Amino acid sequence: MIQKTPVMRKCISCRTTFDRNNLIKITNDHKLGIMLNQGMGRSAYICKSKKCYTDSKLQKKLQKALRSNLSSNFLDIFDMEIANYK
Repeated sequence: MIQKTPVMRKCISCRTTFDRNNLIKITNDHKLGIMLNQGMGRSAYICKSKKCYTDSKLQKKLQKALRSNLSSNFLDIFDMEIANYK
């Protein structure tokens, strides 16, 4: 029987590698726009540690990783989603 290895991804803030299940996925879908934990397209991952999602340079890192500008209402939605993970 073949064992599946976990899919590993890197947090854009702390640059540490984690299992994909332990990260928050932010995707820039070419049709639907920027989404959290779903969609296909250019993605960035952030670990669930408080240090990473409160990083002062997080917005700039996300814009660079997703290759698009982030609206201010996305950051508000992102903050509300993060509150659910605490």
